[in-house]
Amino acid sequence: MKTMSERLPRGVATVAQLAEFDAIIDARSPAEYAEDHVPGAVSCPVLSDEERARVGTLYKQVSPFEARKVGAVLVARNVARHIEAHFLDKPRDWRPLVYCWRGGQRSGAFAHILREVGWDAHRLEGGYKSWRRKVLDDLAVLPGGLRFRIVAGATGSAKSRVLEALAAQGAQVLHLEALAAHKGSVLGDLPDAPQPSQKAFETRLHEALAGCDPQRPVFAEAESRRIGRLFLPDAMLAAIRAAECVRIEATLDARVDFLLRDYDYFLADPAQLAARLELLRPQQGGETVDRWLAQAAAADFRGLVTELLVRHYDPHYERSSTRNFAGYLQPAACATGDLSPAGIEDLARRILAG
Repeated sequence: MKTMSERLPRGVATVAQLAEFDAIIDARSPAEYAEDHVPGAVSCPVLSDEERARVGTLYKQVSPFEARKVGAVLVARNVARHIEAHFLDKPRDWRPLVYCWRGGQRSGAFAHILREVGWDAHRLEGGYKSWRRKVLDDLAVLPGGLRFRIVAGATGSAKSRVLEALAAQGAQVLHLEALAAHKGSVLGDLPDAPQPSQKAFETRLHEALAGCDPQRPVFAEAESRRIGRLFLPDAMLAAIRAAECVRIEATLDARVDFLLRDYDYFLADPAQLAARLELLRPQQGGETVDRWLAQAAAADFRGLVTELLVRHYDPHYERSSTRNFAGYLQPAACATGDLSPAGIEDLARRILAG
């Protein structure tokens, strides 16, 4: 019986063959590429966002024939520009793979021109949609095949920094907040680093999981379903909630000191800080939030952070962790009063030795 790749037309490849090519070219519009793309793909749009909208309008309001005429001119012009700008130095044996949304006209036209030049160009069967199906299918399976060890602890326990220290010491780490570009709390937005789209986050997560060795433990942080505006896939959430936990038990003073360092960029932006504190008004009430706003305005950041931990974050974290993480109440714990860089490195060593 022939394999799927053997049954495909000449010049067509499957998602399973991605690694066989020297380059992966995304022929979709810049907006489509920005939302998500195959890892490592370079953006060479055959239609810009504006051109794609123009051709689509012609297709709907005039006729498919008129749209194809205009589209052909634009595609040929853009492909020529990409070849001149990016590919003139490629040797005869260079093998590129081109994809668009469904693996149809845009990637087909690009791959055809590349083949006419003499390169062994292919288009991706099913386009980006076939890649997206693979990501979703794999994300339903991959987490369950890994042995997670979850780093838990109240807000301000430097869990993300401990993960980084674990990675530096040779441990296998899945840093979910780094993949999501968010620290996971109401104040978790990163400066100058917007979160990816949900699709791009899932692609990043897929790539990270696929690179994990199932024979070794994978350290990850105790996360809720939502990280900023992004959501963990069900299988990922189930895997970390069922895993063994190691709990960091840091003193309140150490946590406050750490947060004052780790969120210094937030404390230096009074307007942004006030806007985020306002989000807590429905949960904490007007009087409490007004007091926090006054502390922020007076630069009493130690008092503000201490109150945020004691009144808001600690009760919420304890309820959520006790309810959702099977291993949270197990005795494996690391107590510390030092969350300096040296103290974090020591925590990582103790966790690895445990």
